[in-house]
Amino acid sequence: MTGETDPRFLRSREAILNAARELLLESGPTAVTHAQVAERAGVGRATVYRHWPQAEPLLVEAMATVPMPFLDKPTAPIKEWLRRELTAIARQLDLDDVRAVSTTLANTALWDRTMDTRRAQFARVLTDRLAAALDDAQARGEIALALTSRNAAAMTIGPMYYRSTIERAPTDPDLIEAAINALGTWATDQ
Repeated sequence: MTGETDPRFLRSREAILNAARELLLESGPTAVTHAQVAERAGVGRATVYRHWPQAEPLLVEAMATVPMPFLDKPTAPIKEWLRRELTAIARQLDLDDVRAVSTTLANTALWDRTMDTRRAQFARVLTDRLAAALDDAQARGEIALALTSRNAAAMTIGPMYYRSTIERAPTDPDLIEAAINALGTWATDQ
């Protein structure tokens, strides 16, 4: 057997992906380099390059298999929780590696069905989590939404993504606050 059906090829690929995932969870996106992944996986750098000639697709694939912590486990008051969550997302988007991965994922998804599936899954998780939290907040009277809860992810995360990838600048707290306030009328100023 040769190529992608060879069991040794598949085992080394899985070892590399596991190493990348471990490094990502332990040290963040900047740790997912060919050299560090090869060392952690116990393979040569050439083996890592054979599977992933560039580091960004390896990081994207590793990220796709890691549980996403963002917008998970909402707490009341929702406005304060949302402010914390959006600030955490903004800090991640400030990292060059995360910026590179997010733009690589968006770009590659235009032509690669597998990447588009991962992109759609990522977007669906964020949208579902935020919509559920906002629907609950609206039911409790914390907010009167000015748009559907399903559009909230685009309204809140979109400006941060634009600031990070198009402007290549950090997201300041004022932009986060403006995005939160654009979602609707909040019952109290928190």
